Amino acid sequence: MTVMSVLPVFLAFIITAAAEKFLIPWLRKKKMDQTERTEGVASHLKKAGTPTMGGLGILAGILVVSLIFLPGHPKVGAILFLTVGFGVIGFLDDYLKVFLKRSDGLIAWQKLLLEIVVTAVFLLIMVRGTGVSLEMRIPFTADGIVSLGAAAFPFAFIVILATVNGVNFTDGVDGLASSVTTVVAVFFALVSLGDIGGITPMCLAVVGSLMAFLLFNAYPAKVFMGDTGSLALGGFVAGAAYMTQRPLYILIVGIIYTVELLSVAMQVSYFKLTHGKRIFKMTPIHHHFELCGWSETRIVTVFTVVTALACFLMLPY
Repeated sequence: MTVMSVLPVFLAFIITAAAEKFLIPWLRKKKMDQTERTEGVASHLKKAGTPTMGGLGILAGILVVSLIFLPGHPKVGAILFLTVGFGVIGFLDDYLKVFLKRSDGLIAWQKLLLEIVVTAVFLLIMVRGTGVSLEMRIPFTADGIVSLGAAAFPFAFIVILATVNGVNFTDGVDGLASSVTTVVAVFFALVSLGDIGGITPMCLAVVGSLMAFLLFNAYPAKVFMGDTGSLALGGFVAGAAYMTQRPLYILIVGIIYTVELLSVAMQVSYFKLTHGKRIFKMTPIHHHFELCGWSETRIVTVFTVVTALACFLMLPY
């Protein structure tokens, strides 16, 4: 790699680290802190009062560095729109919950409507503005491509919204979403390396921003990313997958997001069908492991290693 190719990592790292150093005391002063559920994991009650919305620092690093490299990398524009768009939705949700003390934040239909609008604009920018089609590479094949025709658009909405929710569910243990997504960002940076004008600089900016954020978010966390960060990262993962025509790869490289999302869906469905019975002790599934006696650092380590192995498996394809 040349100096220019790793520059986004260092620039994003410095910007996010500086932003968090400013944000954390400001968030504390404004009492923008996390409220832990009393019915949740008991050990998490001590986290009450930890500042949230630290995702603003992550977005600062990603946004500034991506804009620097945007002129020579037109594909960055589309993925940046999806990342920032979902970040704004997350910010509105956090602001209503934390600052205005509205426990539910955005109403479900409001949140869904905003997500659909952001996704629709992204797909329009991608297809008409970058020339990237909705054809998808098939995992474990050298050059296999599948086209869904008219069904590609509704399928894209499902994939993007599911990915964003999966990343959001993963953000429940100190450093988990940050660590897992750092590995996923490295994967997309590597697979897009040979693409002239591609998304590699933005992927590397995400790596740098998350590495800086982990200085403050690793156990014991001094700040949480909130929905501002987790929804933005979900937008990035989904956008990177589509801009490299690898949305089907999310099931594998984003295996943790997939399992977290499925665990919630399975738990809710089984609970309703059996009138109160549960499959897991608690969901998302990282809480199940916590209640089984796993420490937060063990969960982060195992989940990150699993993600790294999945990404290594898919690199040749």
